[in-house]
Amino acid sequence: MKQILPALAVIGAGILWGMLSLFVRTLSAAGLDAVQITCIRMAVAAPALMLFTAIRSRDKLPIRLRDIWMFVGTGIVSIVLFNVCYFYTLIRSEASVAVILLYTSPVFILLLSAVLFREKITPLKLIALVMTVLGCVLVAGLTGAAPITAFVLLTGLASGLFYGLYTIFGRFALRKYDALTVTAWTFLLGLIGSAPVSRPGEIVRILAAQPSLLIWCIVVGLLCTVMPFLLYTWGLARMESGKAAILAAVEPMVGAVIGMTILHESRSMPKIAGILLILTAIVLLNLPQRKTPGSA
Repeated sequence: MKQILPALAVIGAGILWGMLSLFVRTLSAAGLDAVQITCIRMAVAAPALMLFTAIRSRDKLPIRLRDIWMFVGTGIVSIVLFNVCYFYTLIRSEASVAVILLYTSPVFILLLSAVLFREKITPLKLIALVMTVLGCVLVAGLTGAAPITAFVLLTGLASGLFYGLYTIFGRFALRKYDALTVTAWTFLLGLIGSAPVSRPGEIVRILAAQPSLLIWCIVVGLLCTVMPFLLYTWGLARMESGKAAILAAVEPMVGAVIGMTILHESRSMPKIAGILLILTAIVLLNLPQRKTPGSA
């Protein structure tokens, strides 16, 4: 039971993240754009996470002013830009395509880590890189009819890049701060960064005209953001990070299934093959690395 519960927590987090497309589509249909939906997500999640941190571990809440750049990186450069690009791709293309392109992030982490942290690119990682590129070609429909536009493909890949940058900036922040501190401040800086460019007056007018949308805003911020973060963090603390990352890969699978069933998106064989290639690459990139003889 001690091993099952953490695994279920991580899988639950992946399922909740994977359901996000349903609510983003609803908010988009009401007249909100990708930047505004991003701001709404930050506006609900940031106060909830700051309050949770203050109640549970008040001593973990303060940060040093000289470290604010780390949270600008995780909050604005990563989380805000990743959400904007991801939501734009969700709105302009199929949900199954958007969520799979988002999960090209391990490839960007691989390349950036090789440059910034001198991590070795092993043959297994190269194979995963090739599989991801080929998977993107198939998912994007570049080998058949009805491909997505070049700009939507670019925003989809950009969402993966900015999502991956969270891990890069997070490495610096986690050397000094607890994971809960990093996440709470990340969303707070995300709110500060997204609010000025989201046309908040227009958001208020749309929500005032359609009060029922407030429910969807709360769902996006709490059910698809705060809750999965808490589940994933709890599970991650009780298992190997590689295993947690593989289990969390249920997110793109859920997103793809929702897209091809509930949202009635295309189910072509090349697209399904591309999804399977990228999911396999995710697993390969998170497999435990074998140590060579004599290594520490």
